[in-house]
Amino acid sequence: MTSPEQLSISWQSLLEALPDGTALIDRRGVMHYVNAELAFLTGYTHDELVGQNVQILIPPDLRPLEGEARRQLARNPDSRIIWNDRNLTVLQKDGTERSVDFALSPLILDGTRWTVGSIRDNSAQRAAEQARIEAEQHFRLAFEDNMAPMVFTDLEDCIITANDAFCAMMGRTRSELIGFDSKPFTFPDDVGIAEASHERLLHDEIRQVRYIKRYLHKDGRMIVAEVSKSPARDKTGKTLYFIISERDITEERMLTAQLSHQALHDPLTGLANRALLDDRLQHAHSRIVRHGGHGALLLLDLDDFKGVNDTYGHLVGDQLLAAVAHRLEGVTRSTDTLSRFGGDEFLYLAEGISGADEAEMIAERFLRSLDEPFVIGDLSLEQRASLGVVVWDATTAELSNVVRDADVALYEAKRLGKGRQFVYVPGMHHQVINRFSMVQDLRQAVASEELAMHYQPIVRLSTREVVGFEALMRWHDHQRGWVPPGVFIPLAEQSDLILDLGAFALHESIVAAGEWGRSKASLSEPYVTVNLSARQFHDPGLSALVKRELDASTLPADRLIIEITESVALMEVADTLEMIEQLTGLGIGVALDDFGTGFSSLSYLALLNPMIIKIDQSFVRPAIESIHSDRLLETIVSLGHNLGMTMCAEGIETEGQLERLRALHCSLGQGFLFSPAVPFAEAAMMVGTTF
Repeated sequence: MTSPEQLSISWQSLLEALPDGTALIDRRGVMHYVNAELAFLTGYTHDELVGQNVQILIPPDLRPLEGEARRQLARNPDSRIIWNDRNLTVLQKDGTERSVDFALSPLILDGTRWTVGSIRDNSAQRAAEQARIEAEQHFRLAFEDNMAPMVFTDLEDCIITANDAFCAMMGRTRSELIGFDSKPFTFPDDVGIAEASHERLLHDEIRQVRYIKRYLHKDGRMIVAEVSKSPARDKTGKTLYFIISERDITEERMLTAQLSHQALHDPLTGLANRALLDDRLQHAHSRIVRHGGHGALLLLDLDDFKGVNDTYGHLVGDQLLAAVAHRLEGVTRSTDTLSRFGGDEFLYLAEGISGADEAEMIAERFLRSLDEPFVIGDLSLEQRASLGVVVWDATTAELSNVVRDADVALYEAKRLGKGRQFVYVPGMHHQVINRFSMVQDLRQAVASEELAMHYQPIVRLSTREVVGFEALMRWHDHQRGWVPPGVFIPLAEQSDLILDLGAFALHESIVAAGEWGRSKASLSEPYVTVNLSARQFHDPGLSALVKRELDASTLPADRLIIEITESVALMEVADTLEMIEQLTGLGIGVALDDFGTGFSSLSYLALLNPMIIKIDQSFVRPAIESIHSDRLLETIVSLGHNLGMTMCAEGIETEGQLERLRALHCSLGQGFLFSPAVPFAEAAMMVGTTF
């Protein structure tokens, strides 16, 4: 066999001239000659490779391929093997691998069969290919697999390609989109939105454009999208196509609209809220300033609505409010605004009216709309309302005064008997404003501790020993000074404020009486009597309130007496009897105050069966002393004795009056002869004493 050394110099020159790393290999795989390029590609020297088996250059995982190639040549000696698509590598001297293409060719020299093995460094091509693959992957991620809808359009703005997200957003396939512009599936009113910006992009006037556009889904739904459009340019800056990214903001817009509605509407009734009404009021005022005319504001408040919540619960109360709102909406003019002002109050803005007469007609229509009972589940509820009306025009400078004046008018409507309307006329109701101001101050007085309970001793007339105290509320206003109860109590009775005052009086009196029991030894610990107004006594939640206060205190129930007047007791006799039964069931006594001043009958007195009857001071110290007044007092005391009730005389001022009552065997008494109402600390000093 001819050795490589015997090859002519021309063959060596030829192998050296080849651009690929080349080796001359015998049938056993031994390399007999390698050119300089192969030595360079593998990091070996010529001498380190010659005589070595070619497998030292083949990574272990690729050696089966080398065996396969040699077997292929053995089967077909004249064939040539070229592998440039198998990710082949050559093992370099330092143990690293170089990416190569590989070829095997047969060669016969002087009758001897050789194999020429060639490798070509394709690292750059592989890197470029990998970059291309990665670019394609990035493209798929950025376009094909992007969750954001995207399209490419040509210079005519026709779709070149669209990703899956865009197809899904439109409900259309690629074949239904590619080659067309967006007009066929654009919402009709939005056709033309994109054209102007497209021209500006095409002429390089802007680099990017954003706009909102509506589309039509294939099923007919409207899609609102936020569109971002940019040109793709070559190295010279020439525009090749347009890249459009879109964001479906349909639900976002719906949510925004919903939140906007919620921000401006009452969630329970769906009516406008205070913020929206204020805005409408401003616009209405501006229109009246420009064009003249009048506007009216009607403030409607449900009468005794608290009783519904207390009796049936807030769920029924909310349902009633919604039903009232629906009823009022039915008589609302399309040009006007009905709003829920808060709680059980509604505010109505009437625009373009002729004056007070028309405002009163609107108010009357509202009140009549509430005539029919409201059916809530199995309940049929009567619900009335009071209305305050204020009419205004272009001369009205402060709109805040309009709402205030409506409130003043409402206050006057309730004072006059509820279920009615009252129209505010500037300058004619100074007293109303003063009363209104006093009520507001009285509300603040509850929180600012300007209110206090004073206590007038009740004396056993036979021994002159203090046996109890009547709790009387006092108000010291920081500007007005002492305000008489006869002034502020009637004001409070015209609103729910009387309930707050009643709860305050009950709490303070129970706490005070509990302290008296521990302050000084006494044969019998004094009781306390608390006066209740009609609103308080007929409040369904009264007995529960009293029980809570007693449970939280140290006062035994039998040392608490609730006082009501004859007129309160006879207002709703059936309700009165039920409440008395509830209170006596708790161990609480009931006293009938101002006896003899009303029109009660003996049958009602026996039916009510109070523990104590308090004789009005007009019988104890009549304006004109006479035999008739004396016998009348005697008759009242005797009546109480015969019915087995304790009699207590009010307004005792002289020793003579005291002796007369003792002679009649009247059990108890109170008045300035003993003491006026005094603060808690002074009352505590009277416990266990005699006068």
